[in-house]
Amino acid sequence: MITPSSPFAPFDDVLIAPDRLRARIVELGAQITKDYEGSNLLLVGVLKGSVFFMADLARAIDLPLEMDYMAVSSYGNATESSGVVRMLKDLDAPIAGRDVLIVEDIVDSGRTLSYLIELLQQRGPASIEVCALLTKPERAEVDVDARYVGFEIPNRFVVGYGLDYAERYRNLEYICCLDEANLPTIEPARTRSQVEEGHPA
Repeated sequence: MITPSSPFAPFDDVLIAPDRLRARIVELGAQITKDYEGSNLLLVGVLKGSVFFMADLARAIDLPLEMDYMAVSSYGNATESSGVVRMLKDLDAPIAGRDVLIVEDIVDSGRTLSYLIELLQQRGPASIEVCALLTKPERAEVDVDARYVGFEIPNRFVVGYGLDYAERYRNLEYICCLDEANLPTIEPARTRSQVEEGHPA
């Protein structure tokens, strides 16, 4: 278990603890199960941030379903969305006639999600809805209606449970706030052999 204030994750401000995450995802799964009974459900995860949430949510849904993934980029190594959305990976299969549930880690400005919804609507799905683990109402620039929301959070940059800063901290089992005035230094990545041989970063 990775705990707050460890050398790996020097954060004290835990926003959502693991038990709260688990409990809320069970609730979301139960609601989705009820709403999509008898449907041809396809979960579309938005990489990379949704991976942990998508896996746990899928296990909490008591229905036959399929899973696919898309990857877009609007952050890079910054702590605020750039507003420019780039498609990095498209879906593997057609979605025509499917009930699509987009699974997103966080809705920030709403620009990325709005772009995805518009793109997928052109492909003829039976329906498109959104399940977001987190939303930041204060940051919204585009009105996006997420049917399922885990938590509304304040306008803070958060990491953990799939969310990252410069690709780090995704594997925290909780969600915590990162102090933008005192960002951690991200050292260049080293290979395992370099670490074992004592090579500097």
